[in-house]
Amino acid sequence: MAQTNILLETGTNELEIIEFYIDEDTEPGGKPYRAYYGVNVAKVLEIIRLPKVTEMPQTPHPCVIGTFNLRSRVIPLIDLSLWLGKPMARDENTKVIVSEFNKVINAFMVSGVTRIHRLSWSEVEPPSGYVAQFAANNFTGVVKFPDHIVLLLDMEQIIWDLNPALAMKTERAREQVVAPDPGIAPLKTLVVDDSNSIRRLIASYLEKDGFEVIQDINGQNAWDRLVEWREAATKGGKPLTSNVSLVVTDIEMPSMDGHTLCKKIKDDPVLKVLPVVLFSSLINDQLYHKGLSVGADDQVTKPEVGTLAERARKLIEASRAKG
Repeated sequence: MAQTNILLETGTNELEIIEFYIDEDTEPGGKPYRAYYGVNVAKVLEIIRLPKVTEMPQTPHPCVIGTFNLRSRVIPLIDLSLWLGKPMARDENTKVIVSEFNKVINAFMVSGVTRIHRLSWSEVEPPSGYVAQFAANNFTGVVKFPDHIVLLLDMEQIIWDLNPALAMKTERAREQVVAPDPGIAPLKTLVVDDSNSIRRLIASYLEKDGFEVIQDINGQNAWDRLVEWREAATKGGKPLTSNVSLVVTDIEMPSMDGHTLCKKIKDDPVLKVLPVVLFSSLINDQLYHKGLSVGADDQVTKPEVGTLAERARKLIEASRAKG
């Protein structure tokens, strides 16, 4: 099963997920328990049968069971069941999901793949209750169907945990940090991301460079806040920049995604002056045009976080120069 290459109409708040399952091994003679998971189609290159796997002399984690060759490219294979602590019952139907995000290719072994769902982000609920406690850094959302639920897997966080060298690096030499200039209006920035750790990390990084950061957990909350700021500025006869000068947003978020948020901002006669930066692991050559179509002023992949502050500052300065 290859990637569908279906590019959804941009700004409709829709996504496609590939639903897959893991049959958890049980007592001898018992029926395996089937748990359903999902991942954004945009992160999947292809789905293949379990290939011949070469064991590695050393692995960063027991769930990295080896590597395999796919069209002259050596790819590490991760057993998701071991990562989740739920050993899988393997059979001839075992599948491998080959994924790419943050410009890195990895593969995940699963029991099988069922179908592709086309959904609205409004149908994706944040993990709550027991799922939230169990999820920790494993899942980003929950989709409820009549006969089962699907947990959206945070493959990105898993890869970072397995290989910290691939995680976002925000350390800077002391001389590179830009101190706030008391004579210039603060660089008020709204940072939107459903991941608490990533959102706080971006905020900390920008604040060290003189930005004043407000945080929101998804596009819908951010939009509501922007509308409040717009109304307050209009009624008070103040410029919008008294409340916000820039928006930095993730793309994948429950309730409202970053593309939809960006489109709504650029379609608004008052808010459209705000520079918008899309900051996501999904930004690649194939999907870059989607950000352009909704009016994004810049698009930054997560490995490029070291350039975010400088690029954001230039966008604000250019916006102020236009008046």
